Amino acid sequence: MRFKLLSTEVIISYLLICLSAICIIMGILKEYICCLFAVIIHETGHLIPMYLYGYSPDKITITLFEISIFDKYREKRTFKENLIIIFSGPFANFICFIPFYLLYLFSNKIFMPFAFANLSVCLFNLLPVMSLDGGQLLYLILSRHLSDRISEKIISAVTFIFLFPLAALGFLLLFSSKYNFSLLFICVYLIFSLVCRNNRYY
Repeated sequence: MRFKLLSTEVIISYLLICLSAICIIMGILKEYICCLFAVIIHETGHLIPMYLYGYSPDKITITLFEISIFDKYREKRTFKENLIIIFSGPFANFICFIPFYLLYLFSNKIFMPFAFANLSVCLFNLLPVMSLDGGQLLYLILSRHLSDRISEKIISAVTFIFLFPLAALGFLLLFSSKYNFSLLFICVYLIFSLVCRNNRYY
């Protein structure tokens, strides 16, 4: 599915639409909407400073495993601009978490899933993994002081250091609990997102 958002082409994978239908059938539509809302907030956090700085992305692709913002201006921007754009995604989730959590405390429990989803997306994307904002921020900082090749090797090593024990913990959780595969699913997601990026650091 394709449509235009200002001058940016947006492409949504049909697999993602199928996932929405599956969530409706399985009766987990509420959880899916909360996660989708948090992801939209996250990507909007990236896009707002991009547009404010005058950099309009050519294309946004939303697939089952990642949202890719095709940004040809990244290497032309200053360090500060890139830092703010990358960090604004998790920051937007954290800013949304605060009012939803306060509403949960003083009003209604219905707001708790929205607060939890935003906090989860924020913390998840700050992991120092190549395909996530945390990895991108780390690479940006390292490449300012080191060569691109050394920075890439460090990020690859850090990614492996985080993914290997996370995957092992996911298997332990799967077998020790009543088939709780949430952590293992996150590991699979990260691996697929790395494959989809094809080792792209930008």
